[in-house]
Amino acid sequence: MLKIGVLASGRGSNFQSIIDGIKEEDIDAEIVVLVTDNPEAKAIERAESNGIPVEVVERKGFGSKKEMDARTAEIMKEKGVGLVVLAGYMRIVTETLLEPFKWKMINIHPALLPSFPGLHAQGQAFDYGVKVSGCTVHFVDGGMDTGPIIEQTAVYIGGCKSADEVSEKILPYEHKLMRKVVADFCKGRFIVENRKVRYEPM
Repeated sequence: MLKIGVLASGRGSNFQSIIDGIKEEDIDAEIVVLVTDNPEAKAIERAESNGIPVEVVERKGFGSKKEMDARTAEIMKEKGVGLVVLAGYMRIVTETLLEPFKWKMINIHPALLPSFPGLHAQGQAFDYGVKVSGCTVHFVDGGMDTGPIIEQTAVYIGGCKSADEVSEKILPYEHKLMRKVVADFCKGRFIVENRKVRYEPM
């Protein structure tokens, strides 16, 4: 059974979508740890209410970002993690954490990459006036939402009257997409060739 480690900084709604997928037997996996850099994160409550161990790894406790990531990598290795999921983790990951989990670390972004990377993607899309945005699950690399794209879902946002409304409209699609990609990881593997990602079921 696939062991999943989750990194989250905030409310953890995509974290919850994976928990729900496991409970409903759509995802054949076990979440073995939540690592958060925010001791006030709502994701902690979600973990504790589902019996998932929590590790708080704060930046202020380390001399450098690499040292912080080394601790996170150590936790993931100790737990036997085979897939690391960034579910609203608000930090750029360094090579120290990336290298041991190459092509085994994914992130979800609330826009159709490569458009609108970084923070406040929904607001960027709204301000630009696009009619279609959506969400993207991608492998994590050293850049800001620049890793190879695994799956995307397009969402019509032309009728939205605010960035908050865009966020609300896209969020349910994020949950579905994250759940699907994690479920697929349990049933096969994603192979990266020249940035293009293809899926091979087992």
